[in-house]
Amino acid sequence: MDLIKSLQISASGMRAQGTRLKVVAENLANADSTAETPNGQPYRRQVVSFRNVFDRELRGNVVEVANVAPDSSEFIRRYQPGHPSADAEGYVLYPNVNSLVEIMDMREAQRSYDANLNVISVAKTMIMRTIDALRA
Repeated sequence: MDLIKSLQISASGMRAQGTRLKVVAENLANADSTAETPNGQPYRRQVVSFRNVFDRELRGNVVEVANVAPDSSEFIRRYQPGHPSADAEGYVLYPNVNSLVEIMDMREAQRSYDANLNVISVAKTMIMRTIDALRA
């Protein structure tokens, strides 16, 4: 495989995982937010989907973010009658964000990002050694 292709394919993976990390950070930042009004909706967790795309210029598959969509799971209900966002029954809706799941997603994205970075580093080293060999 062409080393330049491997650099571009790894860069696409890094871009995709970078987007995933941003979404995870947004989810974690809003994990304890509530609605502004008693019957309002709190923050809804976002989920990143990826897809393989054939790049004609590279003549190979790259990864792209297909979309960032809201998670349709139920909100968390807590009985807090004195809370400003409580409904008539005293329940407050909290985001459908599970911090443990988000941290797990963050670690997976970080490891994928690092793996792609290692591929770029190795390809760069191979290119530099090839250039050095051609100079001699």
